[in-house]
Amino acid sequence: MLNGIRVVDFSLYLPGPYASLRLADMGAEVIKVESPAGDPARVLSATEDGNGDGYVFQVQNRSKKSIVLNLKEAEGQRIAREMIRRADIVIESFRPGVAERLGIGYEQIKQVRPDIIYCSLSGYGQHGMMSHLASHDLNYVALSGVLSQMKDHFGTPIHPSITFADLIGGIAASEAILGALVQRGRSGQGAYLDISLADVLITLMGNHVLLESATGEQHGVPALNKRIISYYIYETRDGRFVSLAALEAKFWTNFCRAVNREDWIPAHLTAPHEDNLVFQEIKELFRSRPLAEWDRLSLEVDCCLAPVLEVGELYGHPYIKERGLIREQWGTRHVATRYTGDETLVSRSTPPPGHGEHTDEVLSELVGASRSQLEEWRKKGVIG
Repeated sequence: MLNGIRVVDFSLYLPGPYASLRLADMGAEVIKVESPAGDPARVLSATEDGNGDGYVFQVQNRSKKSIVLNLKEAEGQRIAREMIRRADIVIESFRPGVAERLGIGYEQIKQVRPDIIYCSLSGYGQHGMMSHLASHDLNYVALSGVLSQMKDHFGTPIHPSITFADLIGGIAASEAILGALVQRGRSGQGAYLDISLADVLITLMGNHVLLESATGEQHGVPALNKRIISYYIYETRDGRFVSLAALEAKFWTNFCRAVNREDWIPAHLTAPHEDNLVFQEIKELFRSRPLAEWDRLSLEVDCCLAPVLEVGELYGHPYIKERGLIREQWGTRHVATRYTGDETLVSRSTPPPGHGEHTDEVLSELVGASRSQLEEWRKKGVIG
């Protein structure tokens, strides 16, 4: 889909690399520019024996090329700008103002490539009262109001083990970049994209904000918040859990008939209270069978039922196997991003690059560097 599109990616850790990974999975050429020290994600969650790159790096950086460029050197900055002259997209995730100091800010890049699509991905945006502050995923989830929607029965926020802001922020960045590509195709104009992780998460709160302002409801659509027995998480006999989401009457009816309890049908939208006899009977029913049996039922009956799978079980689930969403590659398992039925987009992925693995190849192609020039730059510490 993006064959012929070139991305120069200066981003680190997770949000920016995830955005460029999504572009790489669509066929774009992604050139990852690293400092002599490398992306810090290379040592984050490092392999047990101390060899190889960190797992977080491995996940986000397949199908990319890596070059080492010292942007603290004027010559390194010049090389970067010359590379970008032949690129379509730039992604950076430095703190506001750092890219400019390194000679690769938008206005500087615009001078060499006027129609560039330039994406700055940061925590709180490039301007404003919080733009200079350091934060991490948990802070953005908290500030956005998203964390307030994930509480246990005691009202305590649940600490998520998935970094929502990093990943959804990466999705939002790749979405904006694709929109900018369409615009450029129509008008010939480039774009500057200021993507804030906190902003992106706040946009998830649309239903909640409107409902609170109109009705005072703090927890979004009531039916989706543990308020009815047909949209609930139930425990199974073996201490596992299933999600029942039979909001529509037809799906609830299908479920009740599948378990031979048509007498439950009128209780479709009743509350999950202790004095609700049907609720108590449903809990007993789910606790009478192991997860595997409920999983089989979920595939046989159209009733919005799905097992709560653990990570280690994903690879073996028939739906995930059929779709080819998790692959055995390079000695570990990787999630495959699918956009079309075109298998080549997934199957042609390459392993995460070594630090600076493609420096000579890329600089020879994009800036016309000779072997002697590369050797000279390497001696001066401009490249790695």
